[in-house]
Amino acid sequence: MQLPEPLTGKIWTLDDFEASPALLVMFICNHCPFVKHLKKDIAKLTSFYIEKGLASIAISSNSIVTYPKDGPEYMAEEAKKFKYSFPYLYDESQEVAKAFRAVCTPEFYLFKKDEQRKFELFYHGQFDDSRPSNNVPVTGRDLSRAIDCVLSGQELPFYQKRSVGCSIKWHE
Repeated sequence: MQLPEPLTGKIWTLDDFEASPALLVMFICNHCPFVKHLKKDIAKLTSFYIEKGLASIAISSNSIVTYPKDGPEYMAEEAKKFKYSFPYLYDESQEVAKAFRAVCTPEFYLFKKDEQRKFELFYHGQFDDSRPSNNVPVTGRDLSRAIDCVLSGQELPFYQKRSVGCSIKWHE
């Protein structure tokens, strides 16, 4: 994986996170109401856990032909506006989203290091039960519990609920 960060111009690879015991990969975008509903809380949660050793990245894979507001210049604006403490990367070819089999935004993948110091999938699920229209408060409960488990070396003691959101906008 080699993806550019529109805010800084840096090209990021998985090797950049080699020293981290865990890596959170988030598929997000700028336009989706489900992502907009969580943006402030995603920024807050990731800032909190980065200080505990979690590496985090967000990736936008949407086609900018159909959703121009998901393009790199707008991604850089979003990263500044919400003070993201993680790189917000642009997957123009959509190859990374396809490799992850990502289908929606937001979608969360949490990886832990295995015995060979390689990342293996630990959690693939939702942020929490909150949705833009259900009046359930945003807590980050599901993702926070998974991060707590991975950072403390515990197994996941609960069922992983799938992410719900907007479909990734694929190139035609």
